[in-house]
Amino acid sequence: MPKSVYVLNGPNLNMLGQREPEIYGSESLDDIANRTKKHLKTLGFDCEFRQTNSEAELVNWIQEAGRDGAGLIINAAAYSHTSVAVRDALSAVAVPIIEVHLSNIFTREPFRHHSHVSAVAKGVICGLGAHGYLLAADALKELIS
Repeated sequence: MPKSVYVLNGPNLNMLGQREPEIYGSESLDDIANRTKKHLKTLGFDCEFRQTNSEAELVNWIQEAGRDGAGLIINAAAYSHTSVAVRDALSAVAVPIIEVHLSNIFTREPFRHHSHVSAVAKGVICGLGAHGYLLAADALKELIS
């Protein structure tokens, strides 16, 4: 049985397709989930794709990914810029981590230019929209192989 890659998403990403499509695109999170799961399957992985608006739930899922997963793709959304708890949870897991942002955080408001997640991720993909999730999956395949 193939191991799972966890794809964890933080607050407000459940609003994709409705919230600021000029920044985040018109695809829904379900659309992104379906494409990502299909792509990971072609790479030989199952996928646990989840979204939460709760910091505590996200921390619990990160710990689960570290225990049960082969790798982790995370779009912590606003928690990327604010949550030491998310950063600490990520630093405690032994699986490779790729951080994803739909928008280019470096061309946005100054408070978005720093990510606590980046310091503990193997790589960061930002500004490429939903395609970033597929690129993250490809990167994880290389890191896990």
